Amino acid sequence: MKIGFISMPLSGHLNPMTTLARKLASRGHDVVFIGIPDVEPTVRAADLQFVPFCEKEYPFGCDSWSGVTKRQGLDVVQYSSREVQPGLCRTALEYLPGILAETGIEALVFDTVYFYLELVPMHLGIPYVHIWNVLHFDLSGETPPTFFSWPHETTPEAVTRNLEGAKWIGENIAAPILAAAIPYAEKMELQIDWEDPASTMSKLAIITQTPREFDLPGVQWPDQFIYAGPFHDDAGREQVSFPWRKLTGEPLIYASLGTLVNGLDYLYKIILEAVGKLSGIQTVLSVGRNISPADLGPIPSNVIVVRKAPQIELLKLATLCLTHAGLNTALESLAQGVPMVALPIAFDQPGVATRIAYHGVGEFFEIQDLTADSLSELIQTVLKNPSYADRARYFQRVIAKTRGLDLAADVIETAFGLDQATDLTQQDNELLYA
Repeated sequence: MKIGFISMPLSGHLNPMTTLARKLASRGHDVVFIGIPDVEPTVRAADLQFVPFCEKEYPFGCDSWSGVTKRQGLDVVQYSSREVQPGLCRTALEYLPGILAETGIEALVFDTVYFYLELVPMHLGIPYVHIWNVLHFDLSGETPPTFFSWPHETTPEAVTRNLEGAKWIGENIAAPILAAAIPYAEKMELQIDWEDPASTMSKLAIITQTPREFDLPGVQWPDQFIYAGPFHDDAGREQVSFPWRKLTGEPLIYASLGTLVNGLDYLYKIILEAVGKLSGIQTVLSVGRNISPADLGPIPSNVIVVRKAPQIELLKLATLCLTHAGLNTALESLAQGVPMVALPIAFDQPGVATRIAYHGVGEFFEIQDLTADSLSELIQTVLKNPSYADRARYFQRVIAKTRGLDLAADVIETAFGLDQATDLTQQDNELLYA
């Protein structure tokens, strides 16, 4: 069976998706990665077969997400849902059927937030699986929706608040993308209950990178929803040079605000001032391509500033991770037993930050209230209290035991009938955590 993978053209999605695709390829399956041209370097670095689509609308270097880099909060979500994702959805729905016919792909693995591409296999009768590379959405009201950093509470007032958040998501995120998807569904005469957010989700498997232990309790997921764990294996990524000789051997803070919504220069200036106050501690700050280090002012002597860093390798050396609370960075930190201080900016980061604090693996601060003094104080709080590191090491053991990448590959093989294993339901998944 030839399996096609499709991911949003963003590093935080491509890294876990290409890792999962490589895992299946290593098991002898025929794997093809489909994407807009900007995806190709990441796919090639993972040594996977690449098939481009939507080249006319999204030529190499088009940088369709550049409009979000200096935004923050719900403004980011609204902008991307209004200005970026409808176009990605519309063009993908147009070209994907032809790609499937040309390549002979027989099953598909979708990045869940490449919304509504599953309409194509639904029409063609092709099996498909969904992957939550980012924090999965809970719209039930049992937990705060992922775009909000509300504390997890079970009072009637909290449930009402959560439901209002879910309603906001439907009105401000789903509606613009639905406007792009519904014409295709109508043209193909698909009968969809658009009032049900899960109506087009895979009935075979929905796999989240988030470990069960790192989630909030109380949600009743469908049987095909599977908690796995981080999809990374220290390989298959583009090589990143780094001045290793500049490391002093002092306790290390690794700091990064991700690769997308990372153009807020004032945040980097606050970080530099905050870590510059910490004696006996060295910091590596990765600023990405949307900030020029020359614009950040004087760099403290205990800080190394780079545009891009070998994140996993540095986390293996780190005492603390200062993060935007992107799910991949959070899980990679936990996989190394590293506690965090989180500065959530947008997308699923508030929800990840809530879980960081809830599970005691770190703390977070709302960026609109951030100062160098408050950040420096919070960093020292996490560094000096051993409970944060202890909890992070607990999750390190959980992640090592669960082997989320292998589990996800097992589930996909079962979903597509590629082995003789019995169906892996939520009950089976629970046994893996016993």
